[in-house]
Amino acid sequence: MDPRKDIRDFLTTRRARITPQQAGIPDYGAKRRVPGLRREEVALLAGVSVDYYTRLERGNLTGVSDTVLGAVAKVLELDEAERAHLWDLVRASTTIRKAQPKPTTAQVRPNLQHVLDALVDAPAWVSNDRLDILATNRLCAALYADAFSDPERPVNLARYVFLDPKSRDFFRDWEQHADNAVDILRTSAGRNPYDERLTKLVGELSTRSDDFRTRWGAHNVRFHRTGVKRMHHAEVGDLDLTFEGMEVSSHPGLTLYVMTAEPGSVSDERLRILASWASPIEKASRTAPPTPPEQD
Repeated sequence: MDPRKDIRDFLTTRRARITPQQAGIPDYGAKRRVPGLRREEVALLAGVSVDYYTRLERGNLTGVSDTVLGAVAKVLELDEAERAHLWDLVRASTTIRKAQPKPTTAQVRPNLQHVLDALVDAPAWVSNDRLDILATNRLCAALYADAFSDPERPVNLARYVFLDPKSRDFFRDWEQHADNAVDILRTSAGRNPYDERLTKLVGELSTRSDDFRTRWGAHNVRFHRTGVKRMHHAEVGDLDLTFEGMEVSSHPGLTLYVMTAEPGSVSDERLRILASWASPIEKASRTAPPTPPEQD
């Protein structure tokens, strides 16, 4: 990943989505050559010179202050995830790369697996910033049976969404899941741009999937903390499940997700049926094996 290029593309795409009317700039009907705001308009609204903002947008961030970044973020109407992403890109572009990049955790400790196994009525799993599913409970493995039919471990949700045609039947709102997957990976790339495995994953998906490549170029980011997953399971039918994502403080880089159905709903009944069918799948088939250390 190239943080300076990512800053340029991120700021350019954010600038393009803000209309003069949104920014409070009078529009006298003149034809504009570019969508959204011009650089000079962003500079004016942020209280910096055009030359200074132009250098920022080109990735020259030497000496940039939080105050200036905050002003630019306000003009571009960045949300919480976008602001965090901008700051991540700035840190990455102004910090000398370390000889050993910070690894993204690739396996879970036994006590975390015990937590998953204790959740018998709710699908639960742990994933890392690359969307590798590192561990699940039995019900989650039964719910994602199609994904786990691939013998490769760890199962990667982004690969499943973009490279496995069955995912389009499983996710009833596939487009939304596809957007979410790319937004999460883009957020992760800003946080840890020197993650070699993430770089390889993005390269693979960009080469093999037009849908992924188009979305990756949009530079959208997102915090995936809560929401609704609309699925179609081959055995029990349609399911509408809410999920909550919780960062695992004792395992940096990992997130624990738990899905539930509204009590008494059709989805709740179907989830209970699936739970009754869930066989005691061998833990080795639903837990990622240890991953060798990354090499420079």
